[in-house]
Amino acid sequence: MKTIQIRMGGYGPAETGFSRALRFIGDRLGAAFGPDVDVKYVWNIMDFGYRGEDILWLVENGILTLGYQSSSYLTDRIPELGMVDLPFLFADNTAARAAIDGALGEFLTRCIEERTNYRILGYFENGFRHVSNRLREVRKPADLTGMRMRVLPSRVQARTFELLGALPLRFDLTEALAAITAGTIDAQENPLANTVTYGVHQFHHFHTLTSHFYVSRPVFVYRTAFDAWPAELQRVLRQAVKEAITFQRNLAIEEEREARRTIERQGCRISELESGEHAAFAAAVRPLLDEARETYGRDALRLVGWG
Repeated sequence: MKTIQIRMGGYGPAETGFSRALRFIGDRLGAAFGPDVDVKYVWNIMDFGYRGEDILWLVENGILTLGYQSSSYLTDRIPELGMVDLPFLFADNTAARAAIDGALGEFLTRCIEERTNYRILGYFENGFRHVSNRLREVRKPADLTGMRMRVLPSRVQARTFELLGALPLRFDLTEALAAITAGTIDAQENPLANTVTYGVHQFHHFHTLTSHFYVSRPVFVYRTAFDAWPAELQRVLRQAVKEAITFQRNLAIEEEREARRTIERQGCRISELESGEHAAFAAAVRPLLDEARETYGRDALRLVGWG
């Protein structure tokens, strides 16, 4: 067959688990098709002047063939995705992965594919998110009062931190990093690995393991190209992504451990919440449950264990 070019992109350095997972996919394609497939990589689109959110239109319009992005970035276009931005949905990685790999993931995939030019091939794990800030230790919701907090572009996430007393600001990653460096915002929330990858721990002394959101990163491919490919290439790519997700999730566990060690070596304070302290955060955002029932409906909420 004629050589097919596949351009994979992301928004992190080459050594991150996400970039290594892209390489994993490319290696599988190369092993299966040799010179019939030409795979190239753009590890971090921000190195070329793009915003983190630009990965969406770059793939949707075929400039890149395959990419990943946190589902929160699609919530303005696909409101149903806001359901998985609800706080304290999952007790642990096992429960979250089971939902994303099951009926919940199938529902999200249908919603995305109905309204975009993507094929969704699976979900990388961005994992549980925690709060970091430059001002003070956070152990209870009142400690967040008045903090200027960067959140992902998600109404649900903004509402969560409003209920917790912070002042949520919806920033793209590039904007957030500039504001954190300048000190014009006080706080952010991310998995520890992302906090270290983007150097936030150099500016934020206080880190609290709140585990408030679990966010996935859909792996999406340019539908126009994918649907025109030979069936065997489609099959191999789907299988390669499935295997790459397992690979990436395993890497993510060690990345979080190493990130914690890095944050501690930086001299930062990491606060682990007692069960009662964690429950106080969950109680503060409980009004979101009533709002969610109205917004998404009980049937949809059963997919995340809320009925």
